Amino acid sequence: MKGAVGFIGVFLSFLSEISGHQLQFPCLNDAYCHSVCKICEDHPGKPPMECLSYLFDDYLHLFNNQMSSLNSTDWCVWDKVSSFYSDFSTYTENISDCLGIPWPNSLVEKLFVNIHAAYFKACPTEEFSDPPPGIVFALVITPICLIPVMVSLVVIKTKNGDGTS
Repeated sequence: MKGAVGFIGVFLSFLSEISGHQLQFPCLNDAYCHSVCKICEDHPGKPPMECLSYLFDDYLHLFNNQMSSLNSTDWCVWDKVSSFYSDFSTYTENISDCLGIPWPNSLVEKLFVNIHAAYFKACPTEEFSDPPPGIVFALVITPICLIPVMVSLVVIKTKNGDGTS
């Protein structure tokens, strides 16, 4: 269900971007959201996605500074980057929620793709590989050999009619 809601949110944000007209957006009723919405209201005539982009740029600059404070070899150590990454992810979600823009949306996706391309592209990944041929052969041949044995047992047991030998 969450996946469907996320897809619908991305689709609606895409439609709002290509429609080219100003959309009214609700502002959640808390002090933090009111300050966020105030920033957007100070730039009238801009669509909510443009305001969202403007708000993300400031925090993205902070994220980039935090990542730059680490050695590039530390970028692949999750314990060292997880707080920066999680904070940025939470920020994008909170700001999107404040502006009534579905999260994730196309802008957030672009930001995270760019972040991964800039900082995590060189990180080694734990990729799955095929097991050695001997193991594959054993796993494939075992059931193939067991099938005739099982069929023979069933035939022998059913010859007597009552299942006893």
